[in-house]
Amino acid sequence: MFLLKKLLAAAILPPAGPLLLALFGLWLASSRSRRWRHGGFALAIASLLTLFALSLPIVGNALMAPLEPYPPIAPEQLRRTQAIVVLGGGSYYAAPEYGGDTVGHTTLERLRYGARLARQSGLPLLVTGGAPFGGKAEAASMRETLEQDFGVKVRWVEAASRDTAENASLSAPMLKAAGISRIALISHGWHLPRAIPLFEKQGLEVVAAPTAFSTASPSLVENLLPGAMKRSRWALNEYLGQLYNRLKE
Repeated sequence: MFLLKKLLAAAILPPAGPLLLALFGLWLASSRSRRWRHGGFALAIASLLTLFALSLPIVGNALMAPLEPYPPIAPEQLRRTQAIVVLGGGSYYAAPEYGGDTVGHTTLERLRYGARLARQSGLPLLVTGGAPFGGKAEAASMRETLEQDFGVKVRWVEAASRDTAENASLSAPMLKAAGISRIALISHGWHLPRAIPLFEKQGLEVVAAPTAFSTASPSLVENLLPGAMKRSRWALNEYLGQLYNRLKE
């Protein structure tokens, strides 16, 4: 099921999704029927224009805006929690400068904020993330990065999960065994609306601790330059994930 979800998402999300639609449109355009030819050309053009639009930062930010409802965590909110949980966000495989797998840039953004909050509060840290595609478990790389590069100790390491739902279901027993029921959950702002309910279903009280918000450049020109496909893809992936979770309920 995990691999099937990943394959379907890859086929639907940009750039593959719009490109496949464009190819289908071109195939229709080879039809002998004038109606199908015109429809095929229209589909191909619309798909390519959509792909271009999704590459614009201004479009990516607009898609992200509804996914970032949580403000930065306030000091008084952090004081009411008992532990900090940092969600993995991908690995940097076979990093030559680090001698092997380590955290990817998305995970690193979360870890930086986790280290900051841990220093401010003195709360224990849990890191979560497995190795769904092989290699080193994300959580193991996360612990190394926090302890070696940020000088912050990690108390719990959950290294078997493959997705956000498993992050929650496998982390909760570790926390509860230590008497932890209230956590600050660190992830990107756009990921937390989907992640928080999954942790709450495990009986945890969750306070959002978002990081790496989708902020716009002060330059209008830069906001209109293509190059933000990943931002749009992340946003659309979250909408798909939220829809999937609702259908499962």
